Amino acid sequence: MSQSTPLPDHRQTTSPAPHLEAWSLPPGWSWGHEAIQREHRHYQEVIDALGRSLSLVSAPDSSQDEWLKNEARALAHRNHPSIPTTYHYWASYQESRRGPGYLRRWIGGETVYSRVTRLGPEAIPFALQVLREAGSTLAYLHDTGAAHGAISASTIWLTPGGRLWVLGWEWVLPRDQRPAGFQPDAAYTPWPPEWSDAEWRPTPASDQWQLAAMLFTMLTGETPPEHDVPPISLLRPDCPQALAAVLERSLAPKPEDRFPSIAAMLRDMDRHVSVRQVMIAPEGDELPPALDSAEARLRWATADDYEILSPLGSGMFGSVWRARDLSLSREVAIKVLHPHIAKDDTAVARFRREARLAAQLAHAAIVPIYDTDSRGDIVWYTMELAEGGSVASLVSRSGPRQFEEIAPQVDEVLEALHAAHTSGIIHRDLKPENILIDRYRRWRIGDFGIAYALGEEGAGTSGTPSFAAPEQLLGEAQGPATDCYALASIVYFVITGRAPFGDGPAETILAQQLSGTLPARLEEDGFPEALGGWLLNGLAARVEDRFADALEMRIAWRQVVRATRRAEDQRPWWRRLIEGLQEDEPVEPPSGW
Repeated sequence: MSQSTPLPDHRQTTSPAPHLEAWSLPPGWSWGHEAIQREHRHYQEVIDALGRSLSLVSAPDSSQDEWLKNEARALAHRNHPSIPTTYHYWASYQESRRGPGYLRRWIGGETVYSRVTRLGPEAIPFALQVLREAGSTLAYLHDTGAAHGAISASTIWLTPGGRLWVLGWEWVLPRDQRPAGFQPDAAYTPWPPEWSDAEWRPTPASDQWQLAAMLFTMLTGETPPEHDVPPISLLRPDCPQALAAVLERSLAPKPEDRFPSIAAMLRDMDRHVSVRQVMIAPEGDELPPALDSAEARLRWATADDYEILSPLGSGMFGSVWRARDLSLSREVAIKVLHPHIAKDDTAVARFRREARLAAQLAHAAIVPIYDTDSRGDIVWYTMELAEGGSVASLVSRSGPRQFEEIAPQVDEVLEALHAAHTSGIIHRDLKPENILIDRYRRWRIGDFGIAYALGEEGAGTSGTPSFAAPEQLLGEAQGPATDCYALASIVYFVITGRAPFGDGPAETILAQQLSGTLPARLEEDGFPEALGGWLLNGLAARVEDRFADALEMRIAWRQVVRATRRAEDQRPWWRRLIEGLQEDEPVEPPSGW
């Protein structure tokens, strides 16, 4: 992509930034494991006394404290689902040893820029969905008499759960509430042609140009030039002509040649390009023949109860959608069987059984099931929306995780797994994709699709090969130790970024599992002794050599956590200092150094 220098997304950290080192958080609070440094703001994850991940927004330069306060005050009065509201502002008092800074929601996920860099140009329906949500936010802002001025692929954030957030709110303030001479860096922010004299003058028309520039980036992977923007059809031949016309008008060099407002731009786009249609559900349960797309069918089936917002993912047997429960005014996830699968009575019974088994398990680390229903041949159930995506998507976006970050999450998952085993339910398909993450970054077990109750037939091949125990791949009897193996594999994956025995065919993985090379693998990967021993036990090929159940595994995990923390505390300060400097996160030497 042609953006000069990408702004960083989340970065793992072991200690607070230098300007936060003197801070004292309230009792029961702790520093989180991620932070973001932007041009004038620092965003540090903090964990409050309720276990929620929050973002502490601060200004490393103390001369900008008043600017920060004005930003916090303005956000406290914004009311839009894509704008993060201020929860609390900490003023600077010597007695409290904290401040100034404000708290808001911690936003997981990644920027549009990072997503396009990672995955390449977007599919047109998805890009239009992002445009609508970002455009809705800007239309709301313009109705309040303000303009943004810093819309770019680096200020639009997308969460794995389908939420969109618009950031960069330090710029959305009256001129007298910002430091004189400050403006967004042109290296990160596309400048419309009317700013060619290098003077930043945000207006609704410039926001429209920047919004269209973001869409151009999503469709092509490139930031459009200020002048002589190439026709989108040359770079993206599959772009509908009507969409190309909307984009061309919004990127017009002269503001007066653009749409009169972003609302008008969105209306024109929906009139000619919309991939959604408002439908009035007819009486009865017969599916109208014209509704042949997955989204149209689901909208028809759930129209009285849910508003379908966006797709979250699709697999071999079904798809998952983000939706709004119209009765309770909350967002949920809807899992629906593919139509051809729904014609199989056995598959439908198994699908409903999955919902029933999961609904039996009331635990904070198990995704709750709300309801199950059907209409015609559309079969679905609703569950809590995992706004943070999955452990698999987390590692894909941000890389391997630190032990200290995952330690409490693994403990909670083990407790949930023990609750399932105590209830007589074996999951049998634990994998990174099935460990979901909620808005507070807590891990939760989902997808009990091939689970079975103890006492039922538990043999037969099952699970995902990369995370399946040998007895699963051999089609032998399975029990609690089978889930323990899968969870150990997940821990290995999260810390290293890869499955313990690769992701090849089941036969190849089974051969590796039975080869006896695991100790050498763990030593080669540099696992500490305590953690390596835990993995060796959890990944043992023979069931009798493995943890017997999740309770035993959890007790051993807690011993690993204590041993790892003791070892960390005993390391020389100078070694921690060197490693901290390598992370660009200084560690304070002892006083007097």
